[in-house]
Order: sequence, then C-alpha cells, then structure tokens
Amino acid sequence: MAAPAAPSSVISVRDLRVQYGDREVLHGLAFDIVHGETVVVIGGSGSGKSTLLRTLVGLEKPSSGEVRVKGVDIAKASAREMDAIRKKIGLAFQGGALIGSLSVGENIALALLEHTPLKPTTIEVMVRIKLEQVGLSGFENYSPSQLSGGMRKRAAFARAMAMDPEILFFDEPSAGLDPITAAGIDDLILDLKKAYSMTMVVVTHELASAFLIADRIILIDRGNIVAMGPAQEVRDSTHPRVRQFLDRVADTTQDDDVDHMRMYTEGLK
Repeated sequence: MAAPAAPSSVISVRDLRVQYGDREVLHGLAFDIVHGETVVVIGGSGSGKSTLLRTLVGLEKPSSGEVRVKGVDIAKASAREMDAIRKKIGLAFQGGALIGSLSVGENIALALLEHTPLKPTTIEVMVRIKLEQVGLSGFENYSPSQLSGGMRKRAAFARAMAMDPEILFFDEPSAGLDPITAAGIDDLILDLKKAYSMTMVVVTHELASAFLIADRIILIDRGNIVAMGPAQEVRDSTHPRVRQFLDRVADTTQDDDVDHMRMYTEGLK
C-alpha cells in the first residue's frame, strides 16, 4: 500500500508509472513537494524527466499510480476539476512557446481574457505588472520574433504567472542561452522565489542552475529516482550513477538519446 501524502503536500506522487507501447519510461516514482518549495528535477537525455513534467501538469496520463495536485488525483479528475487545477498552475515551456501572431502583451493577457471576468483596462495593467516583474517593462507591444532568446524566456515566465498561480513549472528555463543570460534567468527564478509564496518545479540538465536555485533535487536515471534530497546531499552522494552524472563521465553501455526516441516512436505506432 502506497504511503499517504504528507499533510502539507502540494504535489504528491505515488508509484507513478508511464508506459509507451510495451516500454515503461517511469518505473514507480514516489515523492512529495510541499508548499513554497523549489524542487529541481535533473537527469540525462532519455532519463524520463520531461515525461515526469508532462505527467505532473496533466499533459500525460499515468499508466498506473497516482499524481495528486492540491489533493486532486489528476488521472481521475473530471474536466471541471482539471480546469480548476490548471488555473492554479503556470507552465513556462522550454522554447517559450509564445504565439507568434500575438504581441508579447497579448500572449500574457490571453489566459486572463479567457478565464477571468476582468475588464480589458484591468488586464492591461496586470500585463504591465507581470512584464515589470520579469524585467521586460515596456515590451508589451513587441512581437515574440523581436525578442532575444533570454527575453522570450522572461516573457514566457510572465505569461506563466498571469493567473497568479500557486505552482510554477519550468521546462529547461536556461537551455540554449549563453552563460550570462542563463545566469540572469537563474537570478529571476530566485527573485520570484523570494517575492512570492509559490511552489516551483524546474526540469533542467544545467547542473550549475540546479544547485543554485533548488531547495531539493530529484535525480532521475532511466526512469528511476536515484537521488533525492537537499542540493548538498545530492552533490555529496556516492551512488555510482549519481557520480557519473555529476562528474560528467560518458556512458558507453547505452545510447540514451536513441533509446529515448525509440520509446516515443514505437509507442506512437
């Protein structure tokens, strides 16, 4: 019998398994995330971290097990329950995923227009506030194509925060950025963490970022959790696979990228 969720858990995962075709990608994961905590999920290509993120936000259905967000089992939730959960979470996609035909301000305003009764003038003020929070004050009328990579990431953060969510999910927030811009994104996450009482889940392969922003780290290897705990505890781990990942030792036994892609392509046949 799975252990009950901790009383303060915002997210609770129990025996989570996700399968594509006959290949199981996540093998019975279990953990809790409490209110106000920043949890960083790290792992190599094909480890299952992106699948985990998709499952936590309800884009992927578990094959078995349980994912509870704010007490609701999202695999069994009704459409109304899922709508209520989605209004409490924000997701910043890896590439920003801004809608190119809309201005930056219109991208941020979209959820507010769709899901709130706020007047357009109020929404305009809220958009300006969100842009100011991410360091993009005055950019509401720009198109996404006019922004640099780092600015698009910041705009995506502003959009994810539009509904004042209780939980923020970040997918590879500093991927593809130069070191200085990536450091700015890390600083922004830390600033948001200090300013707001939000729970954050960050998926990344950037070790420097992970150890800087995390309250707790979950390291996934081939669909299993091999380390979980405070950043320093994970850094000091002597587990062979943890050391291999942290010390950047090549894996000659398996091509994770090829295997990961095969899981998806075979599962879609």
